[in-house]
Amino acid sequence: MTNKSVIQTENAPQAIGTYSQAVKAGDTVYISGQIPLVPETMEVVAGDFAAKTRQVFENLKAVCEAAGGELKDIVKVNIYVTDLANFATVNEIMATYFPEPYPARAAVEVSALPKGVPVEMEAVMVLS
Repeated sequence: MTNKSVIQTENAPQAIGTYSQAVKAGDTVYISGQIPLVPETMEVVAGDFAAKTRQVFENLKAVCEAAGGELKDIVKVNIYVTDLANFATVNEIMATYFPEPYPARAAVEVSALPKGVPVEMEAVMVLS
């Protein structure tokens, strides 16, 4: 595929495995799972679940911007949490980052996430 390119920014955590922060194919950008790492330190952000969730959205935002888009260009987001009891917090914070109409979304409770974090998100963005 000749219209495929890798998106990389220092404003989001660097990949900690065999993946790219995002891959752009045509006008679609596939954003890898983001966890609440602070890009400058590569350490998990301090604080409660809400602080960690905000950091994940900030990381998604940085990757979107590096790809030439914004959070509002996301059409699908997958959210993984280790406890669905925290989902009301995700909804509350997500509403501060996304205007309506909201993207399509899936929310899944998982038993564990990288680095023991409580939340991870991946997304698909379409640039216009």
